[in-house]
Amino acid sequence: MKLIVVDVGNTSTAVGLWSDGRVSHVAHCDGGFTEASRIVASLIKLLHSSTPSLSNSPAPPLALAYVSVVPKADRAWRMFAKAHGLAFRQVTHKCFEATTGRQLMLKIDYPKPETIGADRLADAAGAVSRYGAPVLVMDFGTALTAAVVTRDRVWRGGVIAPGFPLMRDYLFERTAKLPRMKIGAGRAPKIGRSTEEAMRFGALVGYRGMVREIVAELKRNFNEEFRLVATGGFAKWVLKDLDLPFVVDPTLTLYGTGLVCAT
Repeated sequence: MKLIVVDVGNTSTAVGLWSDGRVSHVAHCDGGFTEASRIVASLIKLLHSSTPSLSNSPAPPLALAYVSVVPKADRAWRMFAKAHGLAFRQVTHKCFEATTGRQLMLKIDYPKPETIGADRLADAAGAVSRYGAPVLVMDFGTALTAAVVTRDRVWRGGVIAPGFPLMRDYLFERTAKLPRMKIGAGRAPKIGRSTEEAMRFGALVGYRGMVREIVAELKRNFNEEFRLVATGGFAKWVLKDLDLPFVVDPTLTLYGTGLVCAT
């Protein structure tokens, strides 16, 4: 089975091809629907052109597998799928009900499952499939999110905290003299000897401290030695040299989306 996978986030959109559990042709764009849809259209064209005209040839993508935390983008992508003759499959909490949930090896124990971010569910499903349970998944994007799946493969809840872009923008917008800090590369200095360095130290070292505390508290609360899995655009930068055994999986959300929508 081949699926076009689309992950719409607050800051960027990721797209790729999901084929029999593998993710390829991954692209990230910041231009919203217009740019992302062009990439997806070219990917569909590539798949069609590379498919031999034989009776036993692989089928073109059966569906557009979709996950989003931006509801206003849903209609455009739904119409895009229809225009290209693709079924539209969206990750929601309903994908984890009854039989489907058992097939995904993930159940949800949460008072209002409809309020869970769909990307967090895709992350959890992908992490359980790739790494087993118990697992703690952290997504380092516009927000920092954590999801807990216990040994019995049940999604118990999670954590939401400000991400690096929110921290940077808040400092810039709410102070008179602090600049908009560049983030996503470089190390923290030993001490800030300029405004930029002081902000970088506070952001990176402080953020790592927050990650450590979240992990430690969740381990205590659940008495579990979780497998630690991270994804999201800032994961590698934040976790570099951190004394926690995280596996960084850049394609986890796309993989989980394809897995859920193919089940």
